[in-house]
Amino acid sequence: MIHFLSNEFRAFESDNIAHNKMSLREILDYCLAQPVLAVDTETEGLDFLTKRVVMFQIGDQDNQFVIDTRHYGIDFLKEVLESPKIVKVFHNVKFDYKFIKHWYNITCENVYDTMLSEQVIHCGKDVVPGFYSLEQVSLRYLNIQLDKSIRNLFIDIGSKPFTDKQILYGAGDVSNLLRIRDKQRQESHKLGLGIVTKLENDVSLAFADIEYNGMGFNAVGWLDIAQNSTQDTDVIKKALENIVYNEPRLQKYINRDVQLDLFQINNDFEITINWSSPLQVKEAFQKLIPDLQDVNSKNLYTVKNQHEIISKYIEYKEGEKKANAYGTKFLKYVKSDLRVHTSFQQILNTGRVSSKEPNMQQIPADNKYRNCFVSGIPNYVFVSSDYSSQELNIIAHGSQDPVWIQALKEGKDLHSVCAELVYGKKWEDAQEDDCAYYAIGVDGTMKKEKCDCKAHKKLRNGVKSINFGLAYGMSAFKLSDTLLIPIEEAEQMIITYFSVFPSIKHFLEILGNFGVTNGYIRTFNPYRRIRWFSNWVPNMKSNKDKFKEMGQIERASKNTPIQGSGADMCKYALTLVRDYIRIHKVPVKIVMAVHDQIDTIVHVDYAEEWKVTFDDLMFQSTMPTIPSGLLKADTNISTVWEK
Repeated sequence: MIHFLSNEFRAFESDNIAHNKMSLREILDYCLAQPVLAVDTETEGLDFLTKRVVMFQIGDQDNQFVIDTRHYGIDFLKEVLESPKIVKVFHNVKFDYKFIKHWYNITCENVYDTMLSEQVIHCGKDVVPGFYSLEQVSLRYLNIQLDKSIRNLFIDIGSKPFTDKQILYGAGDVSNLLRIRDKQRQESHKLGLGIVTKLENDVSLAFADIEYNGMGFNAVGWLDIAQNSTQDTDVIKKALENIVYNEPRLQKYINRDVQLDLFQINNDFEITINWSSPLQVKEAFQKLIPDLQDVNSKNLYTVKNQHEIISKYIEYKEGEKKANAYGTKFLKYVKSDLRVHTSFQQILNTGRVSSKEPNMQQIPADNKYRNCFVSGIPNYVFVSSDYSSQELNIIAHGSQDPVWIQALKEGKDLHSVCAELVYGKKWEDAQEDDCAYYAIGVDGTMKKEKCDCKAHKKLRNGVKSINFGLAYGMSAFKLSDTLLIPIEEAEQMIITYFSVFPSIKHFLEILGNFGVTNGYIRTFNPYRRIRWFSNWVPNMKSNKDKFKEMGQIERASKNTPIQGSGADMCKYALTLVRDYIRIHKVPVKIVMAVHDQIDTIVHVDYAEEWKVTFDDLMFQSTMPTIPSGLLKADTNISTVWEK
């Protein structure tokens, strides 16, 4: 039965709709007695700060309460929505959550998101646009075709009464969500995805809080950086054009019959290459590198050492991108509350997170940009925490390599320890007067800490490239380009590396073979997230036509358990932090999560105490995945956002 709460009384065409005859107390009691309820909202638009909720729906398959929120508030349901015992089922919970929190000061707890749960089940598959929409999910599970055009009718509703279609539409979302959840849970159980599904549902509230809280923004400082960035890019462009001017093979691109302004480096020529045209740039660069196929950044990095113009062009494009993406246009993301509110896509193929409008994951790591993000609240400072060498710890745990584990246990610099073993005598002979690697520590043992003497630093960086490259399936070709060494030397270096660390080689081979053989890969216990490979076919190893796809699957199978397990523990950390804030009612807000770093703002008087608690919560989050306790976090206090 659909119970419609409104001050406007009229007849309904549908027999399923009736004006509500229950008191608000009776509705509350009914909801409190249910273990699971579905919840949905209809709003005037997408911006929770400026657009209102016009309809609120809650209920189960027997009774759906449709509330005209232009006439009734939903404050009487606060106990239900905030109850940790009652499961509230949403589709895209972050959207509804922000509206409910902003307009009614109600914080939802214990939620199940049918959209996120569907993404967990199908993670990695190639899907059509809209695959995770409620319309498509309802069609797949219930064979019900929803008319989503009705949703658009709420945008301009104003004070007009709701039609029967709108009321039935709102109530239908409620009853359908519960049936979808039942079917999803069966599928999730069959695939062993119950724990990771719970994780994603729990952490959705933390991501919703981040989107809701936003970050303060120093627009004046940002514009200063933008102006300087534009000037820097102009200087790089002039240097790029001077390379053209001095390169005999590029003389056709010089127009000498022009008078430029007096501020140009050379005022008697212009370069006719349009640096914004990939075709023109490729044509010019092929005069220098004839077999160059295109000028996208990925391919250019592999030939950047063949001519100085390539590296200078890469530098120019990166500077231009910064000047454009992080210039004056960025101010469009500052909302009416003078804060920047990003939007997260919670589940990528590996389980990691991305964000958009703006993409906070790609804000340059250079602190000059990050420092423009501030608490925006008087007497609040940042307390940020990130894992120390998270990926290396995951590789050590997965491979159980004795050298890696021992180095991490003893707090030694892992890259240096690895370099010593890989390079052998070359490492020993590389000592210089300022070498600190072989110094004796206060306890009388060899310190084997990071050494910045020139010779050791170069060798350390070489092995460091391999250590981190393990998580991305680094090839000898990529290592050659990174270290500026011949391909033969890079190949031999990788061979030597794996001869020194056979357990790591074995660990990665097991992952790669599993993915190629089975068509999916999982992250570590206890979450065991699945990533499916859409281009997989049975008996792929014997299919010569699938050689390229097999290589892609093999690399992804090595990468996903490492990156995905890191994402799992970061998400668990977010749930622990959010729960602590809620239970203990401390003056802390979560404002950002970028890869393995979580950022909070906290009242300055509580900052030192929170730093200790935060550090402990981060450590707790690692234990289900890496029970050895080797992975620690680094937690710091700052007045602005920092890397």
